[in-house]
Amino acid sequence: MLSNVKSVYLNGLEGYTVQVQVDVSGGIPEFNIVGLPDTSIKESKERVSTKIVVNLAPADMRKEGSSLDLSIAVGILISTKQFKSKKNLSRIAFVGELSLDGSINSVKGILPICIEAKKIGFEEIIIPKSNEKETAIVDGIEIKCARNLKQVIEYLSGVSTIDSYKANWSDIAMEKQQYNIDFSEVKGQENAKRGLEIAAAGGHNCLLIGSPGTGKTMLAQRLITILPDLSYDESLEITKIYSVAGILDEKQPIITKRPFRSPHHSISSTALIGGGRIPKPRRN
Repeated sequence: MLSNVKSVYLNGLEGYTVQVQVDVSGGIPEFNIVGLPDTSIKESKERVSTKIVVNLAPADMRKEGSSLDLSIAVGILISTKQFKSKKNLSRIAFVGELSLDGSINSVKGILPICIEAKKIGFEEIIIPKSNEKETAIVDGIEIKCARNLKQVIEYLSGVSTIDSYKANWSDIAMEKQQYNIDFSEVKGQENAKRGLEIAAAGGHNCLLIGSPGTGKTMLAQRLITILPDLSYDESLEITKIYSVAGILDEKQPIITKRPFRSPHHSISSTALIGGGRIPKPRRN
């Protein structure tokens, strides 16, 4: 029996639909996954023993990680007629890593995955329970957070429901974010401070040049404390990057403070020279 279950996969920060097509037939136990899966995806075959072919379409896009485990498992259960879904599976995306006991583990990049699922047109997306706070401010799509595979199957069968976790962005934004540094701590440096204030007010770029130890990094670190609070779209954009990188704090899964990055001076100098070459003076 052939089944078709859908998931959403990321290419950078952009998402696309992955159709998990599962075919189960009789014969010697065998498990094949096609469609450019990486090693971690191929490892899912260790949990299955029948003749199964899983095709991950589009086949020309490389798939990495374990976020397709849940969609593969649902497809196999449907193909083996272990349950019959009462939901329209063409409108639902499945994302999550499965443990051997059936529990659904968190995956990286779940926030941009949910945002892209909404853009693609999915009505629902089922994700790991441990990722629920990260997606709390995403609207326009029903996000179901499941703890294990059994809960997902019971939901699809109409036996039980899965609650959605939502948070109000305005409530989150109202929480005053405290920085451990402040622009008012800088003594002197009046010209530099004035330049940073102008840059902050007008949204301009700013380049600080000076000898080591003159306070360039100190000033740059404190620039974020005089910038406006993050908007909803800005917070989503920053949180998406943190989510894909897997560096979100579980206690604060939504970024509401402006981040600061301090690359090594050799990196910033190289970027400056490579990004904007200074033209050579003309000779008369």
